[in-house]
Amino acid sequence: MSANRPLLSPLSSLIFATRWLQLPLYLGLIVAQCVYVFLFGKELWHLISHSVSMGEQQIMLIVLGLIDVVMISNLLVMVIVGGYETFVSRLRLEGHPDQPEWLSHVNASVLKVKLAMAIIGISSIHLLKTFIATGALGGIPLCTPEQMSVAAANIGVARCSMLTADGVLWQTIIHCVFILSAIGIAWTDKLMSGSHDKAESHGKSAVH
Repeated sequence: MSANRPLLSPLSSLIFATRWLQLPLYLGLIVAQCVYVFLFGKELWHLISHSVSMGEQQIMLIVLGLIDVVMISNLLVMVIVGGYETFVSRLRLEGHPDQPEWLSHVNASVLKVKLAMAIIGISSIHLLKTFIATGALGGIPLCTPEQMSVAAANIGVARCSMLTADGVLWQTIIHCVFILSAIGIAWTDKLMSGSHDKAESHGKSAVH
């Protein structure tokens, strides 16, 4: 034990130790990461095995789905690694050749901004998939329950659409709200960082 480390009271030690209650949550996210790896392999195999009979639009939708899985997986990595480093315990990766560049200066504010940007990226992929799928929205009727069951049994049989113009509009609006929220978070973080830097500079000037 370091001589400079302060001695905590039993109550303080207990409260501080409660951070380890988050450990099962991060382990659960690792399990979710494994599920996404399995899902990626499944979708990739489906693309390879059916690529000859698929059209360009179907292949594009599956590829966008694979990119979506990768981006969600990246989000999981940021939450697992950054969240554990910030809220539970140090990973002590200093000097490791594979240390993520963003981890060297991660804190709660930086992690929040990065998560917001990752969510925007995921939302962009979903919105792009929707725009591709709405190419024939005006000429294809909405699916009936019978057509939905046929489509579930054999993808591509039911010539109908699950999308509506209002649904696409709301998805676009929600995506714009995500962007505005990320801008607001980044702007607020910049203001707080600027105020903190000014306070530190004033403190140093007062000392001198």
